Amino acid sequence: MKRVIVSVINDLVTDQRVNKSCLTLQKLGYEVMLVGRKQRKSPPMDQRPYDTKRMKLLFEKGPLFYAEYNIRLFSFLLFHKANLLLSNDLDTALPNYFISKLKGIKMIYDSHEYFTETPELVDRPRVQRVWKRIEGFVVPRLLEMITVCESIADLFHEKYGVKCHVVRNIPARAALPPKGDKKILNLPEDKHLLVLQGSGINIQRGAEELVEAMQYLDDCYLMIIGGGDVLPILKQMVTEMHIEDRVRFIPRMPYANMMAYTQLAELGFILDKDTNLNYRFCLPNKLFDFIQAGVPIVASRLVEVGKIIEKYQIGLFIPDHDPKSIAATIKEGLGDASRRAVWQQGLAKAAEELCWENEQQVLLDIYKHYE
Repeated sequence: MKRVIVSVINDLVTDQRVNKSCLTLQKLGYEVMLVGRKQRKSPPMDQRPYDTKRMKLLFEKGPLFYAEYNIRLFSFLLFHKANLLLSNDLDTALPNYFISKLKGIKMIYDSHEYFTETPELVDRPRVQRVWKRIEGFVVPRLLEMITVCESIADLFHEKYGVKCHVVRNIPARAALPPKGDKKILNLPEDKHLLVLQGSGINIQRGAEELVEAMQYLDDCYLMIIGGGDVLPILKQMVTEMHIEDRVRFIPRMPYANMMAYTQLAELGFILDKDTNLNYRFCLPNKLFDFIQAGVPIVASRLVEVGKIIEKYQIGLFIPDHDPKSIAATIKEGLGDASRRAVWQQGLAKAAEELCWENEQQVLLDIYKHYE
């Protein structure tokens, strides 16, 4: 049987894009091995219909972490047979590229974001230069690649001349679990539920301003589900503002568990700031999660996110990131019944069209060329 090794730097548990890629490769008859890492605080691995390998590393962040993971991944790929390599994101690209050349194996590169323009790198120019050199070494040598939206695909094509396929981070309709029960989940039944979710709740994504806005929303309850660098700051803010009764932090969890919470929300948030190219052109998983869950969206005016919200009429935009402006926008969204009816119609249409059952065909057509 054909064998593919899929590699990603995260702990595998919550990465739905990579999971969907693995399932699609299985449909084409591949035996799949998914490789990632296991952190000290990683949730237990859920059951998958393919093999998984999570490597325990000595380091969990910083340059030593990236160096260790790349060395370990290179060693793993060197001593395991495969007919195809699928590299997810720039931090797995080098070992995959070197092994593909060393062994004469085909490689597919899937860039989930415009990594070299993330705020974590833009604010650290020396580190950014290192990653740009890696990108500049690998990407021009590829015949084609995959990425998450048209805007980022255009950037890669203009810079490196590489053919870019677009596969969006869209969940399957069949993956939607039953809606959770507020009482069982210990959620208030007399407040408007709001949700901010993701595994990358980091700087410049509007989370701090959203938490601060909760001071002005005594009839609302914000669920922050997931992880990220800014969470310690958010928790400190909640304590200092004495709004523990309005904000709840829920750890990362398997997709089905998360969506049981998400479906209970009346508004979901995508508040990334237009401070870098990666955020400007982002098209995050949570946008499509909210659509499948039937949750209207409050967003900042980002290029790709804005196109979908406006096309389907499924939410509204904040005028700026001032906490009072965000609070006013939330009140506007909760208080307009006629507008909410329009949003629900748009969400139903978007859920039918923007689902993995449709998007998967793009990926199947790409993978078939590598058989």
